[in-house]
Amino acid sequence: MNKMKFESPIGWIEIREEDSAISYLVFHNEEPPFEEQPTPLLETAMNQIAEYFQGKRKNFDLPVELMGTYFRMKVWNELVNIPYGYTRTYGEIAIAIGNPQACRAVGQANHHNPISIIIPCHRVIGSDGNLTGYGGELWRKKWLLEFEKKNI
Repeated sequence: MNKMKFESPIGWIEIREEDSAISYLVFHNEEPPFEEQPTPLLETAMNQIAEYFQGKRKNFDLPVELMGTYFRMKVWNELVNIPYGYTRTYGEIAIAIGNPQACRAVGQANHHNPISIIIPCHRVIGSDGNLTGYGGELWRKKWLLEFEKKNI
């Protein structure tokens, strides 16, 4: 496993590569204390993330390796269909994956998303329009949604 870190406008990002795919991207409040192990893929990922935060990139073109239950994988694969700058509710995601009663389970899958931003779990909101739950902290979710709306 190789990893790098990136200082974004909303905190440090740790990104990991395993088996020639991105396997992990999470936020940290402080610089992660590890020695970087750059690879061409991680360098490309960092460039794409930088472009995203400059408002120049709306979609990512990176191989990802998701590890999770069948249900979580269905949810995560549906999240990439949410367009940049738009949101869907937990209920809409549950319906889209063919399990309309699974709103809470969709929320749990979002919470365990190991590849933030690239798998855009920040674009999922409550049915009343409120921002609920985000593994990277709610203030970041709000920032990301406002940032994307400004840059559509």
